[in-house]
Amino acid sequence: MSDPSACRFPTLSGKVAIVTGSSRGLGVAMALELAKRGAKVAITYTSDKSTEAAEGVVASIKALKNGSDAIQIQADLRLLESPKKIVSETTSAFGGAIDILVNNAGVEVQGSLADLTPEMFASTFDVNVRAVLFLCQAVQPHLRKPGRIINISSVGGRSGFLGFTLYGASKGALEQMTRNLAAELGPAGHTVNAVAPGPTASDMLDGIPKDLVEMQKKATPLENRLGTAEDIALIVAWLAEEQARWVTGQTISASGGLSMY
Repeated sequence: MSDPSACRFPTLSGKVAIVTGSSRGLGVAMALELAKRGAKVAITYTSDKSTEAAEGVVASIKALKNGSDAIQIQADLRLLESPKKIVSETTSAFGGAIDILVNNAGVEVQGSLADLTPEMFASTFDVNVRAVLFLCQAVQPHLRKPGRIINISSVGGRSGFLGFTLYGASKGALEQMTRNLAAELGPAGHTVNAVAPGPTASDMLDGIPKDLVEMQKKATPLENRLGTAEDIALIVAWLAEEQARWVTGQTISASGGLSMY
């Protein structure tokens, strides 16, 4: 990943963004990329053990000194009150308008059909689907035209992988939600899109079977490599900018060609 202190053109100056799950992994890269372009970013995280990491992301953004800013919000997206809490703290810090929502937080559950439980189903869908829907709902009254909602899906939302039934189903639901929200929010001038990363170097990838990761690398046309967090963040930031104003209801495969939609 490139130097986080390197500033880009301030194409998002004055914009306010929320990036969920942004104390680690891909979320950090997304938050930093938006901030490099001038956005004020709300960093959300779940557990106490991530507080220090979230503080580090906020400090990195403040160090840019390019007009961007950041706050951290601890909110467990499994809880029904979290979407309203996130929006309330964001608007209290940065004013009443929100321009960009990146629904990045997610959980990945593996298990064969025989091993799946209602608790595993709830854990997956509460964060990957329900929280996204109700965070969009909470943001909507504050969404300033042209608002940008960007949902982070996965190539697993359209591919079949052994042991990933729940995860894949949740991402398939997320992509359909993206299309419906694009239809609903489009008349107000807002866009709603999804980005579907392929295997990307991150702590979440550490939980994926190594043979599956190697198989995906070999099947990735572009350099037969894993993606990087910056690869994904650059696409997210582009969708947040004016250049992407005519793109909505789409799922962009950010996979080096592993999945071609």
